[in-house]
Amino acid sequence: MGTVLSISPATKKASIMDAELAKNDKSLKRHSMFVSLSWKKLVSNSAKKSAKKVTPNPLPARDLPSGGQVAQLNSENSRKTHQTEERKPKAPIPVPVPTVPTLSKEAPVQNGRLVTVQKQPSSLSLVSPRRIVIQASTGELLRCLGDFLCRRCFKLKELSSAEVIVWFRNIDRTLLLQGWQDQGFITPANLVFVYLLCEDTIADGIDSLAELQGTFQTCLYLAYSYMGNEISYPYKPFMMEANREVFWETSLRIVNRLSAKMLQLNADPHFFTEVFQDLKNQRDTSEANLDR
Repeated sequence: MGTVLSISPATKKASIMDAELAKNDKSLKRHSMFVSLSWKKLVSNSAKKSAKKVTPNPLPARDLPSGGQVAQLNSENSRKTHQTEERKPKAPIPVPVPTVPTLSKEAPVQNGRLVTVQKQPSSLSLVSPRRIVIQASTGELLRCLGDFLCRRCFKLKELSSAEVIVWFRNIDRTLLLQGWQDQGFITPANLVFVYLLCEDTIADGIDSLAELQGTFQTCLYLAYSYMGNEISYPYKPFMMEANREVFWETSLRIVNRLSAKMLQLNADPHFFTEVFQDLKNQRDTSEANLDR
């Protein structure tokens, strides 16, 4: 009697699935083997390429220079380097320029050539003039101005130097008290300016004390207006009621005649020194000896 085996459907399905899994495993193993082989081949090829040493234009063994040839090549290279450096432009060397003697514009010409002329010795000294220093106090210059007027107006026997100083100080004090000025006008420089006007304006033929006082105060008005610290000054302290018209006429005459000298006195120190020295020399010698 034979034996009959019966297989259930579930068992049949399980055997079929096992057969399919075994077939898939074989295909995966075969595919992984191919991938590993191709990867190993790529790695080996890249290693072989990197191991090769590339030498551009390799020289054969018979073309390599010997020791003597190397020395000769080095000497030729150094010689070429020196020649290249010599061809380069060098910095210009400064050349001394001979100095040419300067000739004067008035040098004579002979046969189309300039002839040098030697400077002849001169008796005139080229040294600059010495600086003259003059010192004088305000009181001393006031006395000099008064002595000058007394000597100029010799016909006025009763005139004294002190009287002229009183005329001057009264006007200056009046302007201070009335507030027309903040400080006194009487200074050495202003006295020199007053002397310049009086020396040209006051004539030696005056025989009237009032006329002398009027002319002197007119000079003082112009001196205050020109040299004073204030912008304007009143004319009444300087004017005498009897000679109002004469006051303005004398003022215009002095301005027209002495404007240039007034400007020069302030601009030229030498001219100022001359006028200063002239004023100081007006001091009466007899009174000066008594003061000493």
